[in-house]
Amino acid sequence: MTQTDPAVDRTPSDQSTTSDGERYAQHVANLRRALDVGGDRLDPRVVARARSVLAGADERLALGVDHTIVALAGGTGSGKSSTFNAISRLTFADVGVRRPTTARVTACAWSDGATALLDWLEVDPERRISRDSALDGAEEASLAGLILLDLPDHDSIEPKHREIVDRILPLVDLLIWVVDPQKYADEALHAGYLQSFAGAEASMIVVLNQIDTVAEPGRPALVADVARLLAEDGLVGVDVRTISAKTGEGVDELRETLREAVARRSVAASRLADELDREGRRIAEEVPATVLESVEPLVDGEVDRVAVAVGVAAVVDDVRSTVRFGSDGDRVPSFRRPQESAIRVIRSRWVTRVSEGMRPAWAESVDHAVPDQDAISAALIDALDGVPISTERSVGARRARLLGWVFAGVALLGALVTGAFAFGLVDVADPWPLVAVGATLLAAVASVSCLMIGARKRATLAEQRAEQVREAAFAALREVVETTLAAPAQRILTEHRHVRESALSARESFPTVQPWPPLPPTLG
Repeated sequence: MTQTDPAVDRTPSDQSTTSDGERYAQHVANLRRALDVGGDRLDPRVVARARSVLAGADERLALGVDHTIVALAGGTGSGKSSTFNAISRLTFADVGVRRPTTARVTACAWSDGATALLDWLEVDPERRISRDSALDGAEEASLAGLILLDLPDHDSIEPKHREIVDRILPLVDLLIWVVDPQKYADEALHAGYLQSFAGAEASMIVVLNQIDTVAEPGRPALVADVARLLAEDGLVGVDVRTISAKTGEGVDELRETLREAVARRSVAASRLADELDREGRRIAEEVPATVLESVEPLVDGEVDRVAVAVGVAAVVDDVRSTVRFGSDGDRVPSFRRPQESAIRVIRSRWVTRVSEGMRPAWAESVDHAVPDQDAISAALIDALDGVPISTERSVGARRARLLGWVFAGVALLGALVTGAFAFGLVDVADPWPLVAVGATLLAAVASVSCLMIGARKRATLAEQRAEQVREAAFAALREVVETTLAAPAQRILTEHRHVRESALSARESFPTVQPWPPLPPTLG
């Protein structure tokens, strides 16, 4: 059993409106989701252990972990039942001549939701009462969630009484030992019980009852003697206080202590938190944080590698050359079939990079999720078949080129006429020789200009067509890479991350608590 440090609040400030039960129910659901998503990719031993813990958590949550259980323990005649009545402000527990009925546990619950827990504790229905049903319930609101138990006498000769105590103590948040001024030094109490509780002082109170029977001047010495005996038992710093269930002295202060206990996390909640945290960490070890979270940064590189495998660059260059310079016949450039070995290497490399750092079962899951090289090759062929490739040359370039050759012919004719004038083969008067020279020069300039314009148009169109093919091809290849490589791998990575996040959602920010020491094997 675990206990809580009295100085630690049960609920962090940012979760003040959420009960322990609600939070842990969500943690349990998250751990189950982690196990379901992880499936057979998790270590079977981890899964089996976690499912066993979660099955126990279901039972514990069904009983409720938002209750604070306080048990009154003590020997015959110590006044436990009177103390029970004084704290509850009800006359319910049996006292006096009816004392033998305390072989059964008596319970007072400041909650209507404690039925399942009281059933599990085997508190008889007629031995329990709900404090919320009392007329002064509003005054008791600060104790909401408290369950006060009156246990059988620890010094009873009935073995059944000890069995009851042994069953209940592991769930107790605060144990109140009730002793009386005459029997507080009883060896059966100290050797048989108290000495075995060393280390649990923070969750224990010793109440010296019937203080009204002790003269006031002698009370400090009595308290000091009780503290001395406790220290000899190894219980240092135990809260020792005096009350009188008969007169009410010290009862209000004891109730205030119970209010503080209600504000702390219960033992059941502490134990459940520890178990869920432990199992969550074990599951998280199966899905290391060093594994890649997103394949997006890898996609561009894979598209480039696939583009090399199908010869995109060669097709783009071929289109550029054909549009710019023409080609033999009506041949249209085409992509080559993907090389099987190249696609196999690309796939293998992709699976290795994505699964780096994964446990073998997860890496195998990635390998199974990604299609084989034949499926990838088929997808590439289908995608590239849909890429439009146009090698049609520019009409404007053809016209500019034709016009350029026309002007070239004119310039050649002008040159012949000018030569004839110059050598006197044709006798003409001025200014016709000068006109012939000017016309020849203009035709030559126009020819060069038209041919240059045509070449520029062809080059520009060639680049445009080449870029269109390149963009269309890369878009098609990207779609194939994202569909056949990225999407399946990302699904596994998302499941991997989801398992880890779900598993670690059960982690608690509460300090580690120490367990109650084991009970002694026999009564003193």
